[in-house]
Order: sequence, then C-alpha cells, then structure tokens
Amino acid sequence: MHVPLENLITVSNKIKELINEKQLKTDPKIIVITKKFPSTKILPLLEHGNIHFGENKVQEAESKWPDLKKKFKNLKLHMVGRLQSNKAKKAVQLFDYIHSLDNAKLASKISQYEVELKKKVKLFISVNLGEEDQKSGILLNNLNNFYSFCTNELSLNIIGLMCLPPQEVDSREYFHILKKSADELSLKNLSMGMSSDFEQAILCGSSFLRLGTVIMGERPTIS
Repeated sequence: MHVPLENLITVSNKIKELINEKQLKTDPKIIVITKKFPSTKILPLLEHGNIHFGENKVQEAESKWPDLKKKFKNLKLHMVGRLQSNKAKKAVQLFDYIHSLDNAKLASKISQYEVELKKKVKLFISVNLGEEDQKSGILLNNLNNFYSFCTNELSLNIIGLMCLPPQEVDSREYFHILKKSADELSLKNLSMGMSSDFEQAILCGSSFLRLGTVIMGERPTIS
C-alpha cells in the first residue's frame, strides 16, 4: 500500500480511539500538509476520500492544485503558511480556507478580492500566543479589536482561531488559551495541532489538525 495512505489510516484510527476513550464530543478534520510533495503522492489520499489538504506557499499551490480541484469537486484547500498581502488575490482564487490572517492590511485585501471575485473564503485569525518576535500573528490583547474590525467593517467570514505554540514547551497550555479565546468570541473552530502534538490538540478541542510529516513522511529536499 501507498505509505502516506497507510499513515493516514493509522492516524485516523488513532484519533478515533482517543475520542472514544476520552468520550470527546469532537470530530477534528485532518488537513494533510503537502508542501514539496508532487501530485503523484497526493492522488491516493484523494482517491481514498480525504478532502482537506494544506499548502504553505501560494506559488506552489498554484502549480499543483487547480487540475486536482477540477477532478475532485469536494476537495477543500487550506492556506496554512504566512500570507503576504500581495498574494492575497491568488490566495482567494485558489483556497477555500486561509489559516494565517494576521494583520489589517491583509484582511482589507482579502475583503477587496472576495468582492471582486464573488467568492467567500473561510478564515482563521492567526494568534501569536507566545508573543514571539519571529512569528506573525495577532497578539492576544489585540484579538478582540482585530476580530471586530474583520467582521464588522470588512464582513469577513471568520470561522475560528489558529495558533502555532512555541517549540520545546507543553503545547496544551497554549491550546487551552486559544480555546478560551475562541469561546469568548463564540467561534466554533480551532486550527491547532501538528504532527508532534495533535493528540494534545484533540484533547483541547481542536477542529482542524495540520498534519504533514506524520502522514506524508519527511519532506523531499528540493535543491
């Protein structure tokens, strides 16, 4: 059997077992992150019925996904990497979900292109919970104002919050904070949990898991 497909089945079963064991009222979606992997590696997962896939870069998504989207009509494509405002139009065209909304300029551009292209995208606000300088994201104390700006002034479809906890820490502390913040804004969706911490994310209420290595294997190095 195709290795990523085997991995996907294994991970899906592990998630079901965890939900049953802990009696959780949750059904997190697996977004398979396919950065640097060719269509040939992705096709078996699509044929198996997985519909959520993620990319980190607009340019790579553009070269890979339009044909697959034509063939697999229920496919949902997620932008999970940082998005520059000059790529916003392409992102609105290509993606169904954007997980990296992190500043007012980008929000305004997305709003503008949604009107132009007559398409609504499902958006997550990226929250920089660790207040790390090297990471983008809205700081927690600015979240309410930013959410209000996006929804009231721009009519954006904000469906949830996303975070990337600091490395070498217990992610659960940050996942709990994100869940509390989402609850306060009456947002139902949480994009949290990657290959190393997806089980903790499920226990904290994640609705979208961003899984790359644990399913696709180590990324090929492209020279």
